[in-house]
Amino acid sequence: MAEEAEATGIDNNSEKDLATNVENLSLTNQKVEKQESKKIDIVLHATGSAPILKQKKWAVDQEKPISAIVKFIHKYLKLDAEERLFLYINQTFAPSPDQIIKNLYECYGTNGKLILHYAKTQAWG
Repeated sequence: MAEEAEATGIDNNSEKDLATNVENLSLTNQKVEKQESKKIDIVLHATGSAPILKQKKWAVDQEKPISAIVKFIHKYLKLDAEERLFLYINQTFAPSPDQIIKNLYECYGTNGKLILHYAKTQAWG
């Protein structure tokens, strides 16, 4: 067996090194994935007759869709199920519910925050 390893140029030490490197690589990938799940600061402003939140700044997972923010505000304000809630970016347009927060932040974020306005009636757009 040792003769075969010598003939092919492979020894047990290099196999162990390879196994260690593969193990370290997979640990590094896991650390990178954890770092990528950063939070994005969003600021929520009431518009029109919408109730004002006590806390305006929230840290949200960047991979969540914008519909999760709408559901959160709806639940936080204890609105009835039939009450509608409109969400706007930069007081101009309403993003589609399936838009990812990270994408919206990259396009419309300012000063490290994504500013969102919410209303119970249609305000802009």
